[in-house]
Amino acid sequence: MTNKRKSIDQIELGKGDALLISDIQNDFLPGGSLAVQEGERIIPVLNGYIDRFSNRQLPVFATRDWHPANHCSFIRQGGPWPEHCIAGSKGAEFAADLHLPVSVYIISKGTDVEREGYSSFSNRTFKAQLDNAGIRRLFIGGLATDYCVLNTVRDALNFHFKVFLLIDAIRAVNVQKQDGENAINEMIEKGAIPITLSMIG
Repeated sequence: MTNKRKSIDQIELGKGDALLISDIQNDFLPGGSLAVQEGERIIPVLNGYIDRFSNRQLPVFATRDWHPANHCSFIRQGGPWPEHCIAGSKGAEFAADLHLPVSVYIISKGTDVEREGYSSFSNRTFKAQLDNAGIRRLFIGGLATDYCVLNTVRDALNFHFKVFLLIDAIRAVNVQKQDGENAINEMIEKGAIPITLSMIG
């Protein structure tokens, strides 16, 4: 499957590029209430991407679930998930070993009780921030492949951003075994370009 995916050899970063890191929060990591299997393994890779962007003084955005205590996605509210990433909680904090730069733009989502907020663009100010910064290409990785990454990539493509999917820096929930693979295939079919850290000079 991987060999059939269209890719490119090398990418030069420059003005108009931004890194978008999705939901590297304690509740999605080992010991968290909604841990993604092997989620912690992508943190060193994401740190590598952060270094590439920071060294070129290019913007880094980090999204976070920032849910109210009675959020619609929680099981006791009729949703599918255990309580996670409640605003201000330890579980909602970014992973300590994720090396976010001081200049990071933090995007909170899932803040409305009645809206799921998987996509980064569910924060209504996010698109305006990207436009104001002149961003044309988004490099997207993080958690989880089959939910927040997928929905963010869908929206980014619909907004006509060029999207690079950080294939070495995503992990899936996989409620169904093939959910992650299916999400990757959908993102690529819609136009996302799969890349790895080694492709960025």
